[in-house]
Amino acid sequence: MKYFYAISFLFFAFIQLEAQNIKVLNSVTKEPIFGVAIYNIDKSKSVVTNFLGEASLNEFSDTETIYFKHLSHVLKQLTKKQLTTSNRVYLESNTEGLEEIVISASKFEQNKRDIPQKIININAEAIQFVNPQTSADLLENTGQVYVQKSQLGGGSPMIRGFATNRLLITVDGVRMNNAIFRGGNLQNVISIDPFSIQNTEVTLGAGSVIYGSDAIGGVMSFYTQKPQTAITDSLLFKANVILRYATATNENTAHIDFNLGYKKWAFLSNISYNKFDDLRMGSHGPTDYLRPEFALATNTGDLIIQNSNPLVQKTTGYQQLNLMQKVFFEPYKNLSFDLGLFYTTTSNYSRYDRLIRYRKGILRSAEWNYGPQNWFMSNLQITKLSSNSNLYDKVKATMTFQNFQESRMDRDFKSSIRNIREEAVNAYSFNLDFEKNIGLKTQFFYGLEYVYNLVKSFGEEENISLKTSIPTVSRYPNGSSWQAAAAYTSVKYKPNLKFVFQSGLRFNYVLSNADFSENNQYLNLPFTTSKTEASALTGTAGIRWSPNSILQWKLNASSAFRAPNIDDIGKVFDSGPGSVVVPNNNLKPEYAYSGELGAKLDFNNTFILDMSTYYTYLDNALVRRNFSLNGETEIMYDGELSNVQAIQNASKAWIYGFEVGMKLAISKQLKLTSQYSIVGGTEVEDTIEVPVRHAVPNFGNTHLVYTASNFKFDAFMVYNNELAFNQLAPSEIEKDYIYALDGNGNPYSPSWYTLNLRSQYQLTENTSLTASLENITDQRYKTYSSGIAAAGRNFILALKYSL
Repeated sequence: MKYFYAISFLFFAFIQLEAQNIKVLNSVTKEPIFGVAIYNIDKSKSVVTNFLGEASLNEFSDTETIYFKHLSHVLKQLTKKQLTTSNRVYLESNTEGLEEIVISASKFEQNKRDIPQKIININAEAIQFVNPQTSADLLENTGQVYVQKSQLGGGSPMIRGFATNRLLITVDGVRMNNAIFRGGNLQNVISIDPFSIQNTEVTLGAGSVIYGSDAIGGVMSFYTQKPQTAITDSLLFKANVILRYATATNENTAHIDFNLGYKKWAFLSNISYNKFDDLRMGSHGPTDYLRPEFALATNTGDLIIQNSNPLVQKTTGYQQLNLMQKVFFEPYKNLSFDLGLFYTTTSNYSRYDRLIRYRKGILRSAEWNYGPQNWFMSNLQITKLSSNSNLYDKVKATMTFQNFQESRMDRDFKSSIRNIREEAVNAYSFNLDFEKNIGLKTQFFYGLEYVYNLVKSFGEEENISLKTSIPTVSRYPNGSSWQAAAAYTSVKYKPNLKFVFQSGLRFNYVLSNADFSENNQYLNLPFTTSKTEASALTGTAGIRWSPNSILQWKLNASSAFRAPNIDDIGKVFDSGPGSVVVPNNNLKPEYAYSGELGAKLDFNNTFILDMSTYYTYLDNALVRRNFSLNGETEIMYDGELSNVQAIQNASKAWIYGFEVGMKLAISKQLKLTSQYSIVGGTEVEDTIEVPVRHAVPNFGNTHLVYTASNFKFDAFMVYNNELAFNQLAPSEIEKDYIYALDGNGNPYSPSWYTLNLRSQYQLTENTSLTASLENITDQRYKTYSSGIAAAGRNFILALKYSL
């Protein structure tokens, strides 16, 4: 692999591009900037840069002042005489400008300032600088999304006290949530290649009006890179090669993408490969997190092996491959076709939190692996513009097919029986979205959606000694289906620059069908089929008011829902030591009612203070509780007598929080930023109020960032408060093996902090180097609810070559 890196880099180092007259580039990323308006003082002369950032200055004289203007960059002026011999002009990014345009709030572009909800925008420049290992790490680096990890190949986001199937993930506007998205921790976000992302928008709070079921706590919208067409008849060719290495996992990553652009057609290909070894934790912290021994399967049987380095979390390494192919076709200026093909696959990877469980003083599991997590998506979007239609100014039709595949393989220590469960989901969706301007003050959005999921699920019991296998209970009812249909509408009214009102409604209808006949031979359920119908009307209303140039107020109220999916209705699995979850065909949707108030003080972009507080009431909450099956509270499952549980509408919850962010421009090059989040909440369990499971500890970060023409440096601190034993949810207390123990021997989540350095240097016009030193003091810690300890001191080096 190391030789591959060297050869790849040398090959691309010999490829050069010739400058044509002048080239306008971003001062940090050195990426060409398309659409830069170049003009003189009276605008009698003007040109615009093409997709290569190129333009001719022949019509300008040597002494007249020339202006370079772009929406997302700072205005620059100079004369032709002031140009260097390289004929390069570098523009500085205007961060506030880059964040102004968002798509996720209505599926069409809007000014971020007009949106009553809080939306975090992460652009391509920030993603390149952060240099995340996975998309879960990208979300975590926002400082406002908390990420739980059960294993190295994972990352389950938490937003404002909600997680898993109460959060929605979209890719290029298409929902990734499917019928088997569970209430337990989810790893699906790692299937999205961070190298393919153009920008990410995270909506904090409900998004059910636009996205329907599941969007209770927030929406994570990933928008991937777009193919670029050529302005002239010449072929537009662009390419990037990235090589990365990290010490904590001995990571080896290679990425390549290239764009072929013609006048009406464009093609973009993207390939990424990651290889991670076992993760090393930090040296200073709770001894409870150490890995003193591990189970190993050999030809002569299972053995307990003493770990030569207890800081290394044995059997956590894995590999991942990401592929993306996009095609863009624009036969006319008002009509375009976008086709995206995505494929992601992993190797087998262990669920680490299950490998560290003990039973009677001995490691319980000899193996507990997820099989390859595969995701395929084919997405066709057709966009039509119209200037004379009474129905729309812009319409988008999106047709998508997705296939999800996952599996689980576990075997107890010294047991010859390996339990295997395999699942697959075929997900089809169709969206039709419209945008219409009604006069100068009102913008109208409306649309239709249909989603269909088909679930395949199989169970197998393999005897590794006899080399035989027999069928067993599957995780889900095989052949079950989940459908959703919806119509929505929203309106934005902006009478002046100071005031914006937005409101919307969505009607949802959800239908699920499941046949339990195959599993009944193992479970003897009191029912053989299940049909669940649900409808919901959700709404939102909010205002943005800016009484002056300094102060901005935001107020938003919304309702959201989550309909029971196949995971809720029909799942069979071991939820923990000695417990098994069984199907329940008597479920209804859960509803959330939220309010949010935000205030922003902006003193001429020199000092910015952004605050928001929120409150959510969750009614009829779908939670796991004790259950009985045919009058029995215990049954045999995978050879163990287990307590019976099921998902039920058995709870209410109250979640609240406060967020504050600060930005101080000390100078033009030096900026100080900080973010802090407080989350709290309670839910009712057996008539008693207990802490909410996903109410994370208070957390925050502080960054000191220095930016020069070819260099960027970030010294930052990430910190996290303690959650004491009495602050843990009962379901977390049951998982004491993943926590540290306090002085009384009770599980708790200790506080922690890390000190970190990150830098980016432009070596040449085409080559950049990103280097990071994370967790400098080598702290040993776990993010709340995580089964795996975070990386210890970690040096990360990435080399990028662009042409």
